Amino acid sequence: MRDEVVDPNAGHPRRWGILGVLVFSLLAVVLDNTILNVAMKTIADKTVGLGATQSELEWAINSYTLVFAGLLFTFGVIGDRTGRKRMLFIGMALFGLASLASAYSQDPTQLIFARAAMGIGGAAIMPATLAIISNVFPPGERGKAIGVWAGGVGLAVAIGPITGGLLIQHYWWGSVFLINVPIVIIAMILIATLVPESRDPKPSRLDPVGVLLSIIGLVAVVYGIIRGGGLGTVLSAEVLVPTLFGLVVLGVFVWWERRIDHPIFDVRNFGNVRFSSAIGMMGIVFFAMMGGMFFLTFYLQTVLGFSPVQAGALMIPFAAAQLIFAPLSQRVNERFGAKLSATVSMVVVTAALASYALMDQDTPIVLIEVIFFVQGAAMANIMPPATTAIMESLPREKAGVGSAMSNTVRQVAGALGVAVLGSVLSSNYRGEITPSLAGLPADVQHTAGESIVQTMGVAQSLGEKGQALIKPAFAAFVDGMHVTALVSAVIALVGVAVVARWMPGKTRPITQAEQKEPAVV
Repeated sequence: MRDEVVDPNAGHPRRWGILGVLVFSLLAVVLDNTILNVAMKTIADKTVGLGATQSELEWAINSYTLVFAGLLFTFGVIGDRTGRKRMLFIGMALFGLASLASAYSQDPTQLIFARAAMGIGGAAIMPATLAIISNVFPPGERGKAIGVWAGGVGLAVAIGPITGGLLIQHYWWGSVFLINVPIVIIAMILIATLVPESRDPKPSRLDPVGVLLSIIGLVAVVYGIIRGGGLGTVLSAEVLVPTLFGLVVLGVFVWWERRIDHPIFDVRNFGNVRFSSAIGMMGIVFFAMMGGMFFLTFYLQTVLGFSPVQAGALMIPFAAAQLIFAPLSQRVNERFGAKLSATVSMVVVTAALASYALMDQDTPIVLIEVIFFVQGAAMANIMPPATTAIMESLPREKAGVGSAMSNTVRQVAGALGVAVLGSVLSSNYRGEITPSLAGLPADVQHTAGESIVQTMGVAQSLGEKGQALIKPAFAAFVDGMHVTALVSAVIALVGVAVVARWMPGKTRPITQAEQKEPAVV
């Protein structure tokens, strides 16, 4: 593929069509994660799904996220070296093939590995789209183009749950992955015909040691956390050994990244308090959001009895609020400043998370919808002040680094949110339901105690006798959800304190002489 010369001041003549292709290409990546949330209960079912345990469901989510986060920097650098169009094309092809493998997985383990392969494809796609936007758009239009790109991401978040619900209702669970295949095929045709090739004339060097250390460390820590939730204890060697090993490896990773002159994740930037507070805020938000989405899926579908389509529709207010308020958030940030807007938004998110601790089987659905909308609106006002703070705290030439680091932190925080909050829920559920399982065979007790879906499966297999397990199962799950919600709210409250203390305040107007080229975020 020959590089196409683009006038940096005028931009590419087909740049808006190219942007449409890039947004469409990203659709499958974003759509997949939101669709999967609706499908989890079905995948956990032994009759119509794979019979996945709660820990296996957590790994189905986290195998993608951890691989994606671990390879994001490396594939960005490889794309700069070998060609961004080529990297985007290869990433789409791999994502499509891995989606096909996920759809036809025969057991949870196959699904986990197929999802990890999807993470490799996603890591190749995401940085390539932003780099191509930067190459084909002139500085004056780049901010608007990235806004359209972000809007496309928001649209995918909005339509994902309802799309997943419709697919689950009319087809088998694998259809939530199979839908990616036609999107990928169309995207590859458009990429090949419309997107120009480009490279960085001075690309960064690769850091394979850093990539390997980060993935090994994160996987070990997440494994230990999830295993602790499954066993209901943190004192077992099966929990302590991998967790401590992972922490040691991550310590070596930090040492290595500080030592070399071309780190994939420059931890020295965290010495800047403004940068670290903004990154930390985004991490906390995604930690709470991903963990919350995990337990809300089972609350809506199992405890409240909504179908996948209905559960997907119930998530629309959350996504709609982000679509409505995200475009307005920059004005709010400019009007009130990063510190005030972010602190108020974090307080609202904390209150929304705490409110889940008050929900039960009789909570009015209208109230749940209002809370979803309010939480979505608050989260829509968090990203701009955080991004602004990151860009202001780093030199102009480090803008791309700041963007990549924030993306990585969001993904890792989301994975840890699913692992930690999922394990809190699992541990509490097992402790609450165990007395009601007395008298059943030991292996049946262990299986039924893993999650509410497993308990309901055992109850169904026992016929009339199993009906006595349903009410205690609902009560145990709701109690576990309350504890999990409070844990997530406390973590978000820490974020409030960090933002209120260190987030920069309202910035002074920039004079014409100080204006600079918009940073790629």
